[in-house]
Amino acid sequence: MTTPVAELFVPVSWGEIRGRVWGPRHGYTVLCLHGWADNCGSFNTLVPLLPIECRYVAIDLAGHGLSSHHPPGVFYTLLSHVADVRRVLESLRVTKLSIIGHSMGGHIAGLFSALFPEMVEALVLLDAEQLLVTKAKHTASKMRQGIDEMIQFEKSSKKKKAYTYEQALERLLAAIPITKHSAQTLLERGLVAVEGGFAFSRDFRINFKHVVHVSLEQSLEMYSKTQASVLVILAEQGFFKNSLASTIQHFQEKNCMCVTVQGDHHVHLNNPQHVAPYISKFLQTKLSSLSARL
Repeated sequence: MTTPVAELFVPVSWGEIRGRVWGPRHGYTVLCLHGWADNCGSFNTLVPLLPIECRYVAIDLAGHGLSSHHPPGVFYTLLSHVADVRRVLESLRVTKLSIIGHSMGGHIAGLFSALFPEMVEALVLLDAEQLLVTKAKHTASKMRQGIDEMIQFEKSSKKKKAYTYEQALERLLAAIPITKHSAQTLLERGLVAVEGGFAFSRDFRINFKHVVHVSLEQSLEMYSKTQASVLVILAEQGFFKNSLASTIQHFQEKNCMCVTVQGDHHVHLNNPQHVAPYISKFLQTKLSSLSARL
């Protein structure tokens, strides 16, 4: 990928959604959605290995990276992130696209694909399910927990703790299984300068339980609306490692293309060469079908 990287700024009512853009201005749009507590730097090592004909738009989800935090008292939910994706695409005047989503970003991509099926032509899920399902018996307790956490947060001190860069790096490496280089990549957008050093840029409220949930019945109904071709890439040491066989069968029964690769939950960041060939072939197939229709 030789095209220079551009910074993305999309105004929203509470601030802005930030991100990065690779590739030709008029290239086919591929939206990249990162996982929980990450930022769009999660795709820095993967995008340069993907087809050069595409324009890759990777955003910092609200409350993450350099994007604005939600106003006081406002929850973060998968649905609110879906609305932000719609805002970004509206700003960019994109009506047809493909989406690559990692972990929580995959859940957001899957939900967006179900709600706006006419827009999404291909969907790549990186160690993620298409829709995040909550068992009915757990819904009330999770809703209550999310509300209680927000109220307790509003009573507490909101000042962020300051770290040296080395302390922040060490803390991130202890939290998730990524390489030092990957951690440094995420910290480029994951830290802000404060008095006494650096603070993590993400909003603490992203840790709270979501207060909007989808049941299995709702999930199946929404999945039936999805029109996109789906590629699922699972990591052998990822979040599904304890149920890999049943997970593969689950996706195959949904007529998704499913592959497994050596690596952990952040394989697309740590070892992008393990996933890039599958994504490239999948996108090239989509590009070829689009060209044939023109």
